[in-house]
Amino acid sequence: MRTEDRQVPSARPATTSPASVDQPIARRRARMLDLGSLPILVGLLIIWVTFQSLNDAFLSPGNLYNLSRQISYGGVVTLGIIMVLLVGEVDLSVGSISGLAAAVLAVLVQQKAWNPYLGILVTVALGSALGFGHGFVRTRFNVPSFVVTLGGLLLFYGMQLHVLGSTGTIRFPFGETIAQIENLTFEVGSSYAMAAAAVAAYAAAMANTRRRNRAAGLPARSWLAIGARVLVLAVLTLTAVWELNRAAGVPLALVIFVGLVFLFWVLTSQTRYGQHVYAVGGNAEAARRSGISVNGIRISVFCLSGATAALGGVMAGSYVGAASQELGGDTLLLYAIAAAVIGGTSLFGGRGTVWAALLGWLVIGSIYNGMYLLNLESDVQFMIIGAVLIGAIIVDAVTRRGGQPRGVN
Repeated sequence: MRTEDRQVPSARPATTSPASVDQPIARRRARMLDLGSLPILVGLLIIWVTFQSLNDAFLSPGNLYNLSRQISYGGVVTLGIIMVLLVGEVDLSVGSISGLAAAVLAVLVQQKAWNPYLGILVTVALGSALGFGHGFVRTRFNVPSFVVTLGGLLLFYGMQLHVLGSTGTIRFPFGETIAQIENLTFEVGSSYAMAAAAVAAYAAAMANTRRRNRAAGLPARSWLAIGARVLVLAVLTLTAVWELNRAAGVPLALVIFVGLVFLFWVLTSQTRYGQHVYAVGGNAEAARRSGISVNGIRISVFCLSGATAALGGVMAGSYVGAASQELGGDTLLLYAIAAAVIGGTSLFGGRGTVWAALLGWLVIGSIYNGMYLLNLESDVQFMIIGAVLIGAIIVDAVTRRGGQPRGVN
């Protein structure tokens, strides 16, 4: 469900009207080689057909239920990664923040007897504060985000080990609040009601985008195109809910993930803040001349990245039933970045959509899940997922080069 790329303001004075600034960029973007989400969906279909032919349990309701839980916590982490990538930065600390967040929550709830909901709020706030620290150092001292967040990766992992102590593991008893994040499911009636509400909200947002683009004199999708998108989303959503209900129901973790995807989509596609994020990623100097607070945008996306990393850590702890030294880490970081790129987010900034978190994790989760069913060794799994990521990066580079104006190197 790919949305229109945001138009990036050109390097003109702040007195220029937004519509007149955006129109030349809109024409340039129209020449870009961008097939939207179609290649990803085709690739996902090929993956599913391949694994189903090798193991007929792959598309069973039970396995799809497991897949939906497996991709949820990593998908939440990827949402923050996408926001950072959109402004042309990178955050290498999300895995460590996730592990630290789970450790802090375990200590607060299991050892200090805090209210679980308060513990989750404090943990997410802690992640946001850590992200703020990255953004502050990046903007105040002009240190590359790669270096800043690499330091954060090591610092926060050390803090995770310290918080967990000598035992290295703090369990979340099954049946308690934290464990229920990944184990609670919705009944049939409520799951279909949520699906219908999500489709209706998407249709309303698409209609609002069309209205705003037409008012600004920008290209807008026809009602037929919008109707087709809404219909496809409705069919896919209701089919997914039907299949999950055939197993154990719709997991709460999946609802949290998809709900955040939709929230971030509205934030990036329907608000002025989202326009500024794409503008900074497309051309930071042009955005600055247009009156956008470039440093403020950069700090804000690092705060979002830290918050989603912490929430992902809470969900990961719920999934495995414990906070441990192995939770989070480099593997989660690599998969989160890979999912963003495979889903269509550019590593060069200014192009992509938060739907990449859902699409990218469906691809990675499907490959990982299918290889697990086939009992493939870990080395083969990493090689295959690495090859898929390299292919996605090549496509991104070719697409980016094809989207440059003539005469630009």
